[in-house]
Amino acid sequence: MASPTTTDKVRSNFLFQVWDHDPGATSATFVSPDGGTTVRSVDMRDYSDFAVIVASTVFGGNGPTLVEIVASDAADMSTNATVIKTSGTVAPDALGDWVMQACTAAEVAQEGSDAGVDLRYVAGRITCHHAGDEALVTYFACPNNPNLDLTPATTIA
Repeated sequence: MASPTTTDKVRSNFLFQVWDHDPGATSATFVSPDGGTTVRSVDMRDYSDFAVIVASTVFGGNGPTLVEIVASDAADMSTNATVIKTSGTVAPDALGDWVMQACTAAEVAQEGSDAGVDLRYVAGRITCHHAGDEALVTYFACPNNPNLDLTPATTIA
């Protein structure tokens, strides 16, 4: 029997977002379900830590070959895009292989300070071997101030 107790500890203490990344290109593309048109980013103003996990789901070629965390002063990542972390070249060889990169808000702030820019938003940027490659991407962030239902129990687009 399932527990009748309602607890939201994990969903209230962490932000999780899961995206189907379908870049339709071999160039570095910000995490997006539609080839880069709708960029998925997180506002680091509210978070202390951020991670992106990229798992291969469709191989048109060799899957994701590079995973980066990029910061910008714009939510759509259109200006002052600055690489915060990079995986270097990766070579997944099976469905479900995954790569993770993580950073802190302090690292984002330092890179912004070094560049003379107020970097606020972060996003994953993925380079794929083939335009038909796809990945399941999970964003994970630790909030400065946990709150009820930070992560919804269900997201149906």
